[in-house]
Amino acid sequence: MSERALVVGGTGPTGVPIVAGLVERGYDVTILHRGLHEREDTPGSVRHLHCDPYDEAALRAGLADETFDLVVAMYGRLRRVAELTSGQVGRFVSVGGVPAYRGWMNPWLHNPPGLPVPIGEDAPSVEQPAEDEKGYRIARTEEAVFGYHPNAAHFRYPYVYGPYQLAPREWCIVRRVLDGRRRIVVADDGLTLHHHGYTENLAHGVLLAIDQPAAAAGQVFNIGDEEVLSVRQVVELVAGALNHDFEIVSLPFDLAVPARPLLAQPLPTHRVLDLSRVRRDLGYRDLVPARAALAHTARWLAAHPPAPGSTEELVLTDPFDYEAEDRLVDAWCAARGSLVEAARFDPEPGYGLAYSGPGGRPRSTAEFET
Repeated sequence: MSERALVVGGTGPTGVPIVAGLVERGYDVTILHRGLHEREDTPGSVRHLHCDPYDEAALRAGLADETFDLVVAMYGRLRRVAELTSGQVGRFVSVGGVPAYRGWMNPWLHNPPGLPVPIGEDAPSVEQPAEDEKGYRIARTEEAVFGYHPNAAHFRYPYVYGPYQLAPREWCIVRRVLDGRRRIVVADDGLTLHHHGYTENLAHGVLLAIDQPAAAAGQVFNIGDEEVLSVRQVVELVAGALNHDFEIVSLPFDLAVPARPLLAQPLPTHRVLDLSRVRRDLGYRDLVPARAALAHTARWLAAHPPAPGSTEELVLTDPFDYEAEDRLVDAWCAARGSLVEAARFDPEPGYGLAYSGPGGRPRSTAEFET
């Protein structure tokens, strides 16, 4: 007889491939969701249990007399899901978020400001609501999960990208391509590293924990793409996937106002996860390399564009105010031109005598002597 699996959610960006993976593994799968976002790629064998996982009474009624061998909780009020399934399931796998880390959302909690890079699962979590209200709730929810399910496996997701994502960072670039824009603003040359995870890669990590219960039991796992791309690389890869050329205009962070939605934080500091545990304990490797995943996402968004003023655009908070962007860029270019003489030095600073790359210290002999 097949093992019974309940996926709370199951129609979101990573829920779809997780459900498909469970069906492929022979599970008898039920998905619990509100029924507002049915997906045509959900296997026909999947049972649908419609109730609101944010409503405790509805959730309690929906789960009454139900027992499962496995619960994958990735939607709704996680601590209530953990509580109401306690004693009714064999294994519990849950998904939360990286704001549990102290400083992920509030970089000023570190001195100097900025999250340690990379950050591992044992780093301090948010301890007080005054530090970060959202992070505090996430950290306490994690504690509740392990209180109800000591052998749970819990995943900390970064920002997710791919089809169906409700906060598609890449749309900030794709829409400018579709609108024929030739200039795009980045902050500090777009060098900020911000960890993201492609839908299929994140789902693969969760399925690895389901396949290896002994290795995953009682553990918290960071999960995300193995390669962390800079903001500038994201712009270049998205534009390249759509055969578009941008002039990337770098402004100092405090002036780069149009770049805020791409940066998604109030400082240009890095946010990078340490993936050592999930790689070592579960054997995680990306199913889809980040660069290929980003290109696929760009093309998918171009083929399925959110409507102007849609939920996706409201979440991103990008006004796509091209007239204001052009005023800013034109003013910056004019100011930069006036600084050319002030930037002359005699002698001119170098990159240090240890640097031997382009523009660095020349070789001492014309030929290499073996």
